[in-house]
Amino acid sequence: MAMIEINNLTKDYGKGRGIFDINLSVEKGEVFGFAGINGAGKTTTIRNLMGFIKPDSGSATIDGLDATKKSAQIKQKVAYVPGEINFPGNNSGEVFLKRQIEMLGHGSWERCQEICDELQLDATANIKSMSKGMKQKTALAAAFAADSDILIMDEPTTGLDPLMRDTFIKLVEEQKALGKTIFMSSHIFKEMEETCDHVAMIKDGKIISRIDMNKIRYNPDKLFTIAFQDNESFQHFTSLSYDLAEVKPDKNQVTVKVNDQKINELMNDLQHYPVKFFKEIKQTFEDYFNQTFKEEA
Repeated sequence: MAMIEINNLTKDYGKGRGIFDINLSVEKGEVFGFAGINGAGKTTTIRNLMGFIKPDSGSATIDGLDATKKSAQIKQKVAYVPGEINFPGNNSGEVFLKRQIEMLGHGSWERCQEICDELQLDATANIKSMSKGMKQKTALAAAFAADSDILIMDEPTTGLDPLMRDTFIKLVEEQKALGKTIFMSSHIFKEMEETCDHVAMIKDGKIISRIDMNKIRYNPDKLFTIAFQDNESFQHFTSLSYDLAEVKPDKNQVTVKVNDQKINELMNDLQHYPVKFFKEIKQTFEDYFNQTFKEEA
């Protein structure tokens, strides 16, 4: 069952700015990532989902509700972290967080306090005097404590240090274990690689790729860099029928691409050569992202 459905969504601001014929489907209980460089269209897509702006054409639904026509009902169902945080009023973070829970009608102040502790947030501080990082933590505490079935987050770790990003990943994993549906944009590759089931990449307002993250985490095609002790061994090995990703004759070094099913064959072949070193090159989502954008460009 799709909790978030986007069909041919278009919002054209002119001069190539906006989003164009976006199609996405996010299943119940899925963590879905939305990646792209600044200005690619991530925030415009999310603002359409939340009903803050109306599309020129196409549609978006959340739990079967039209994002434009039923935005008030959607806001009761969705825990939302905006890309730019601007809190209302001049109260403490604690007052704001309690009001959020009261307005939604679900969530727990006790759980909110636990999240504040995990994020090392002093919620008694006045929200107007908070740093960018503290405001981000407050928004995250409100979202994770809401106990909403759906979380939509736009660059949720902006302003957080690496330690707090690890805490964020832990909180996302906890929500996923509870069966929550999460849609988030991010430019931090690590948090997407560790939490997302699928990631869609957007460029110039158009979806250019969608990847099952298991293919990144458990890629059967491995890369190995091998350096030989002499040129003769290097030359002989490179004459074999391996897929050579990179060759460095001056260093007697080669990088080969090998499927899991042929790794034993590679090991057997290497027994016949004096090898200086042998190292696997881990392929990451960042590698895939950069390669996809390079090919698109």
